[in-house]
Amino acid sequence: MTVKKSDFHYDLPPGLIAQAPLPERSASRLLVVPPAPAPFADRVVRDLPQLLRAGDLLVFNDTRVIQARVFGRKQSGGKVEILVERLLPGNEARVQLGASKPSRAGTRIVLDGGGEAEVLGREGEFYRLRFDVSGALDEWLQVAGRLPLPPYIQRTPDAADAARYQTVFAREPGAVAAPTAGLHFDESLLDALHARGVEFGHVTLHVGAGTFQPVRVDDLGEHRMHSEWIKVGARLVEQVRAARARGGRVVAVGTTVVRALESALGGDGELRPLSGETAIFILPGYRIRSVDALLTNFHLPESTLLMMVSAFAGRERILEAYAHAVRERYRFFSYGDAMLLFPRAEEGR
Repeated sequence: MTVKKSDFHYDLPPGLIAQAPLPERSASRLLVVPPAPAPFADRVVRDLPQLLRAGDLLVFNDTRVIQARVFGRKQSGGKVEILVERLLPGNEARVQLGASKPSRAGTRIVLDGGGEAEVLGREGEFYRLRFDVSGALDEWLQVAGRLPLPPYIQRTPDAADAARYQTVFAREPGAVAAPTAGLHFDESLLDALHARGVEFGHVTLHVGAGTFQPVRVDDLGEHRMHSEWIKVGARLVEQVRAARARGGRVVAVGTTVVRALESALGGDGELRPLSGETAIFILPGYRIRSVDALLTNFHLPESTLLMMVSAFAGRERILEAYAHAVRERYRFFSYGDAMLLFPRAEEGR
């Protein structure tokens, strides 16, 4: 059967899109979605220690959001907005370039934060730039760049966002968007989970700007997924094997973790270390085997992330949960509330 983008539409009142975080990370609401026909449960994120068991393994994405948005002018005087998509060797980067006209190779941009950038060429919808700035590009961005809040947050980033649009365990710089399910965790919640006997593991997936690109075809068989860099280390592989051996559950904190783990599964279903690119596209018809539960935020209508969670819990079940969340006025998207999803009954362990 053809899977269509329109199968993943839902109506969302604009007023439910969270424009700022709550004062306390773990105070966000949590919609628990067990397999049908069990009822939904309205909880809060700080209830997680009661919902998980000793021996479970929580897997986080430890990517760190970089100050990826910079501004400048072409030598002709035209204004330019640059959104860094991927840091590359030699102070180069793959970027989205906002300008009144397309930029040719050789075009030089005078940067507001000091220095210049040269357009080396175009790669699909992205450009490749070389930055002539003081020091390493990632360090320069931390001083001269701005935080790239998602386009549905309709305000200028402020000083508080520098901390709140970053997980407390972020350590590997390279993302242009936060792994938002991880934003709900603070030190007190992590301490409570540890006391419960829940273990922690980490993968790295550098979230790219492609995560905000709309799906432009209705027949999802024609959609080409954006690529992102991942690392699933040997330590995490051993943690997963140990959790399975003791009867614990592997609980992904965010769709980025699922994307990384599914990319690292071998044909035999065994998880193996992996470092490199992934362009995996997970939608209904694909069986997610790497995790037993998923903590995730609410996703945009007709987005690839909504398709992924539908593959895990079932499209009808997910759309029913989203309708419940709208009725109960949950907060949506990056700074919004969360869901704890369990797989369809026939796929549960």
